[in-house]
Amino acid sequence: MRHIHWRSWAKLGQPVVKEFEDEFFVRHGLVLDTFVDYQRSDVFEEAVSVAASFAYTLLTQASLLDLLFVGPQSYCFTAGRGLAHTDQMLEILASVQACQEQPFSTLEHLVLNHANVLSGCICVMAAWDEPRRNFVQKLNMLGVPLLVLVIVEPGRGDALKAGPMRDEPERFCVLEVGQIEQGLAKLKLK
Repeated sequence: MRHIHWRSWAKLGQPVVKEFEDEFFVRHGLVLDTFVDYQRSDVFEEAVSVAASFAYTLLTQASLLDLLFVGPQSYCFTAGRGLAHTDQMLEILASVQACQEQPFSTLEHLVLNHANVLSGCICVMAAWDEPRRNFVQKLNMLGVPLLVLVIVEPGRGDALKAGPMRDEPERFCVLEVGQIEQGLAKLKLK
């Protein structure tokens, strides 16, 4: 009885029942690796810049964007669909600092607990070591579509292997400091 639209019934002379449909939001994750030492601050600054460029260009009117990173604690900021605006996300990214107090597993735990609501994930990594490869492998096993961007110092890009992303080389990109724009231009995002 609660789902009968009484006004329409009165106009049409026959019962009209309201239909309800679950609304699905496309929700992207933007993971920023903040675990770098101070000697690699240029890598960190470039990683933040790459994350900011994705935060700025993703269409948050039609989807949600979750920025996930670790500082003194774990953070998840959501923008889009009336929650927050891109400008606020950029302000947050402008104040992000490198994390040295927490282990990388803190970020892994944050993202994996959030993975079940994500439609896809962009991971901006400041290194490509065993913990990060294992983290990406776990996301792959959960079926989360990934784009992995690894920021490295100049001249170190050729030495990295895709590891868990070897089956999807178009979704794995090594970006060298000083040549980020050229590296991003090579991406073929669908």
